[in-house]
Amino acid sequence: MARNEVRPVIKLRSTAGTGYTYVTRKSRRNTPDRLTLRKYDPTIRQHVLFREER
Repeated sequence: MARNEVRPVIKLRSTAGTGYTYVTRKSRRNTPDRLTLRKYDPTIRQHVLFREER
């Protein structure tokens, strides 16, 4: 089965500098620029911004 390039797998890395990452998929058609989400970082036990890494 071929991978769908419209919805690629991306890594979300913490902006707090802890190195913690989330892995998710996104739609390139709807959000062509880099994704930023506010998610929980268990290393520092806080919600911080996670930015898409390419």
